[in-house]
Parts: sequence; C-alpha cells; structure tokens
Amino acid sequence: MAEPQYVALDAMGGDFGPSIVVPGAALALEKHPSLQFLIFGEQTAIERQLEDHPALAARSLVRHTDSVIASDAKPSQALRRGKGTSMWQAIEAVRDNEAAFAVSAGNTGALMAVSRLILRTLPGIDRPALAGQWPTIHRPSIVLDVGANIGASARELCHFALMGAAMARSIFGVERPTVGLLNVGTEEIKGADEVKQAHAWLRDVQLSFDYRGYIEGDKIGQGIVDVVVCEGFTGNIALKTAEGTAKQIATYLREAMTSSLLSKAGALLASGGFKILKQRSDPRRSNGGTFLGLNGIAIKSHGGTDAYGFASAIEVGYGMAASGIIERLTGDLAALQSKLESIATAAAAEADMDKTASAG
Repeated sequence: MAEPQYVALDAMGGDFGPSIVVPGAALALEKHPSLQFLIFGEQTAIERQLEDHPALAARSLVRHTDSVIASDAKPSQALRRGKGTSMWQAIEAVRDNEAAFAVSAGNTGALMAVSRLILRTLPGIDRPALAGQWPTIHRPSIVLDVGANIGASARELCHFALMGAAMARSIFGVERPTVGLLNVGTEEIKGADEVKQAHAWLRDVQLSFDYRGYIEGDKIGQGIVDVVVCEGFTGNIALKTAEGTAKQIATYLREAMTSSLLSKAGALLASGGFKILKQRSDPRRSNGGTFLGLNGIAIKSHGGTDAYGFASAIEVGYGMAASGIIERLTGDLAALQSKLESIATAAAAEADMDKTASAG
C-alpha cells in the first residue's frame, strides 16, 4: 500500500478558515509524519497559524490566492468565477498529480461542481455521488448518495454500490464489504421501479462486494451492512433527520439529568458512561464526505468543524489514496458494465425467442 505524499488543502473554506485548517493538518501530520501539504489561501493568515506549528511549517508549501468561493455561491457562480480561488487551485493540484487528494470545508455545491469540472468523471459514470460515514452501534457505515443528486437510475444505484464498497474497503479495511439498498420495505414488490431494477441487477451479478438486499431506514444505525445505497433526495433527508434526532435526544437527556438534585447526583455518578457516549456519537470522528466517481479524490469537510474534525477528513482522504481506490474502482466499473451488457443481451435474445414462438 503506497502512502500518499502531498495533500492539497483549501485553507479558506468553512466557517473558520486557516484557524481550523492549519491545526487540523498539524494533527494529521502527528499521525502520518511522512505527509507534506500544499496549502492554498491568503498567505499572511496561513503563515500566522503556521508559526504555532513549526513541524507542519517545515513540511508545507503555501500558495497564495487572492480570491475565495463564497459560502453562499451557487455552483454555476463557482464555475464562472472560481478559477484562481483556494478551492479551485487545491482541486487542480490533484488533477496535475501534485497532490494525492484535496480537502475543503467550503461550499458543498461549489466543491462538487468545481471537482467535477476539473477532475472529470470515471469512465461509465454520469453523476458522482456524495458519500459520508454514518455512526452505528458497530463501526460506521458508508451511506451514498447523501445529497449530490436528486433521483438516480437503476444503473446509477449500481454504480453507487460499487463506489461505496470501494470506499468501505479503503477506510475500514474490509476486503469484501456488505451492501444494502435502502427501500420502504424488504419485500420484493416494494419500492420505486429504479430501486427494484437495481435490486435485481445487484442480486444477479457477482461483484466485489456482498449484496444483502433491501434494508429499511431503521436498520442504518444498527450497522448491519457496511454500505447503504440510496438516491440523493432520500439520503439527504435521512441524514438530516438522524442529525436532528440526535440533537433532540441530547436535549432530552440534558434536561432529564439537570431536572433535580437527585438527577444531578445520578448524572455525576454516570459521568463515565456519558463520556463514552459522547465519544462514540462525536460527529467529528466521522467527518469527511467524498465525491465518488471522479478521476481524483476530493474530500468535503463540515464547514463548522474544529481541528480534530478537519484532521478526520484528512484521514479519510489518506485511507482512500493509500488504497489505490481510483485504479481499483475503474476496474470494478468496467466489470459491472460488461455484466450488465451481458444481462441485457440475454434478455433481448429471450424476448426475440418469445416473439418468434408467439408468431409461430
């Protein structure tokens, strides 16, 4: 497994810019001392932060940019006006093989548009998917798409399955990941036509993962599969609902534990357990979504995360780059395309035979 060397960072993205990006890179360097960084953004602000991290400064090149893609910019605006910005140049560094991957906490839609324009898609991929890690009672699961696309064809859902499995293989170290297709039920007759067709194809073709069939929304958090596949509208609603539910439960728990002197005493006695709960549910640990299906690795960090969370996003990119995900995924996609073409040819031949028999 070849370790990545240079990492491209958009220092100006997110809510806090260099004050989070630079310390996050310093944490990543502690874990992976061989890393080197290309940091794009306002040079004075970046170098001011690097003064507190001399080890990182010694392994970083700062490339000054005068402009930034605004947090509220539309994707079309980012494409028209984004050239030369910190985000744009970080992605170009990946395209030009100067960096193994790029990380940005900037505008999600803009990052998707810029990454797709600069890196292009892999052969056979029409639309990339945004994949994220979902905390479960076991290890995290990969869920995609969580918002890059509204709707998806059966073929695209199959692509998502392959891409999600490749990501799970990269960052979880599972050679043959398990994959489930999110649906309104587990019965064969349920679901939209695209979902049912994708289910039939995934069930019938032998691929580089273990397809487990349909799963319902309440099973995502149980971690029964490594990868959950859905289209972006459904995936984004599921993600936002889960985030809201987690905050709601945290509020309930906080109110219950402070409602009386007795409950406060109980909270003090249970503080060790609450600490473990907080650690396991900490969203910073699973920070770092990625646009799968591109000819390069672009990682999206949450805009409001801290240094620890940004370091987690770098870790996601590190695992993907080290595993050679792009090369393996290219081969997997070609194999899937060949198998789907064989299925289509066999179905057409069977239809012709039925037609001939009926005519006779």
